[in-house]
Amino acid sequence: MTEQERIHQGILFSPGNPELKAIKLRSHKLSQQYSQTFEDETEIRAELLDQLLGRLGKGSFMQGPIFFHYGVHTEIGEHFFANYNLTVQDDAKVTIGSNVSFGPNVTIATPVHPFIASERRQMLDRHGNPASLCYAKPVVIGNDVWVSAGVTICGGVTIGDGCVIGAGSVVTRDIPAHSFAAGVPCKTIRAITEEDSMRYKPDILADCEIIEA
Repeated sequence: MTEQERIHQGILFSPGNPELKAIKLRSHKLSQQYSQTFEDETEIRAELLDQLLGRLGKGSFMQGPIFFHYGVHTEIGEHFFANYNLTVQDDAKVTIGSNVSFGPNVTIATPVHPFIASERRQMLDRHGNPASLCYAKPVVIGNDVWVSAGVTICGGVTIGDGCVIGAGSVVTRDIPAHSFAAGVPCKTIRAITEEDSMRYKPDILADCEIIEA
């Protein structure tokens, strides 16, 4: 079993493994190159993201700077938007749906380290060699999700379709579809309903109109 396979099975792996380090170095370089581009350098940015990510749907935009740990472990749908300072520690797989928007300073962190300090320092790997080991849990974000500014999404979390995650939240557990959730730790506050429509906020809607489904 390779270290990559160990990651995806959710068991302890060695992040210092040469194969993994090579993947991460490549991702870090591509992330840095992207972050040094201007937002109107669309062809250069598209080429870099094509090399960096496992999948990125059409009509997507990342403001930058960005940081992906592995890159190839992240798959993103269509019409994705990420504001400034997106960080994705995608040791485990990260799956993001279509029509998803991220505010600035959003972090997705899939790795998990042992709680016991001595185990964090070193354990014995499968070959009996001392090594720093960790494990990782995947993250799934559905379609039509808005993740507000400064949100951290931890490994093992699924956020359902149509959710809104309040600014500054730390998401440590699943959020059911069509929910507004916020807090540290993030908790479901209420369902999102028709009453949340902008049609009921005429002072904000002003001279704009709702597109009827």
